[in-house]
Amino acid sequence: MRGPRQVARVWASAGAGREGWLAALQPARVTDDELERRCGSRDHQGVCAEVEEYRYAEAASLLGADDALVVVLDEVQDPRNLGAICRVAECAGASGVVIGERRSAQVTPVVCKASAGAVEHLPVARARNTADYLATAKERGAWVYGASAEDALPYDAPDYRGRVVVVFGSEGRGLRPRVRSACDELIALPLRGHIRSLNVSAAASAVLYGILQFRGQLVDRAP
Repeated sequence: MRGPRQVARVWASAGAGREGWLAALQPARVTDDELERRCGSRDHQGVCAEVEEYRYAEAASLLGADDALVVVLDEVQDPRNLGAICRVAECAGASGVVIGERRSAQVTPVVCKASAGAVEHLPVARARNTADYLATAKERGAWVYGASAEDALPYDAPDYRGRVVVVFGSEGRGLRPRVRSACDELIALPLRGHIRSLNVSAAASAVLYGILQFRGQLVDRAP
């Protein structure tokens, strides 16, 4: 079961502890050195909390809506990329993000911060085998698109109505062969400069908001 994680204790610096929203939690006032020790980082922004472990969603549950938009990450290993993708997915109204159980970044404090808290609102699920999950998604009526720089359609060519799954590959290698072959179609963003690839989080942002725009246009054109 997902939902906001239970907070056991909160620590705050003298300055942060005076914030109205935080004062209601009655944080313990501690020094910056103590916050750094508890957080394991200097980037604590004056607040640290002890919470329960992250609650992952069930991967199958993300496909419930007829217009579900699911993001699948194939061995994305940089936690900051995972956090940034979760942030844009949550802002774009995606149904959730699916990551691998192995060789993939998991939801950690670094991911939470990079997502600006989006992982506390966005369902994130884990799949034992990414290609198998895509096969299950297609059985549920989803159309699966893989982001690729090679042998791909322009990303503005597909319809994007109904259940949609978009797959993004790992930093450097892209989609693995079996995952690539499990996609119904491959899509590519236009690259008109000298650099021939985008960071995976930048690509996810462009594609997801492109899908929102295309879906809106289709609704506007409906009879």
